Amino acid sequence: MYAYLKGTLEEITEDAIVVEAGNIGYNVKVSATTVELMPGIGSEVKIYTYTLVREDTFSLYGFLTRDDLEIFKKLITVNGIGPKGGLAILSVMNADALRFAIMAGDAKSIARAPGVGNKTAERVILDLRDKISLEDTLQGLGQPAGADKGNAGSTGTDNVMKKEAIEALVALGYSASDATTAVKKVAVSEDSTVEGILKTALKFMF
Repeated sequence: MYAYLKGTLEEITEDAIVVEAGNIGYNVKVSATTVELMPGIGSEVKIYTYTLVREDTFSLYGFLTRDDLEIFKKLITVNGIGPKGGLAILSVMNADALRFAIMAGDAKSIARAPGVGNKTAERVILDLRDKISLEDTLQGLGQPAGADKGNAGSTGTDNVMKKEAIEALVALGYSASDATTAVKKVAVSEDSTVEGILKTALKFMF
């Protein structure tokens, strides 16, 4: 129903925010990660929304990027993952880390979400593996949290090196989620190598 809300941030709670737009205060359920990235009260925000309408409820779920919204919409198609479970997963890993965890079969990372057990995490992997784009994941690795993928500037070579660095970290025993997060923090230049990216990423693992 609503594509997004753009207005003044009036309130922040543990799992929701209130955005005033057009003299109406909208209560929007959000992930813990989104709460952490919120600016101060009184700031203008733009929140992409998913509207859930049922006989007994009308709820809005909010996301900082279209990418987060799209992965949420995929998550809630999985049997056993409702909107609450989708937000729980996105509270322990961002969209890029979730994609890589799905592609790597890393159920353990997904199961860290409150209320999401190993069987449900495995179902997420099974149901979404064919719906996840590796290219989308790699494009986002060079961006800060909350940025839209449309502004991604990584080259194909950068993406390949990042992918290899993540795979190396996973082979060393790190989770796909932690490996993706660490590599995302590494600045890549023309002189970068997979080994260099790996060494720098390892510094972020401690």
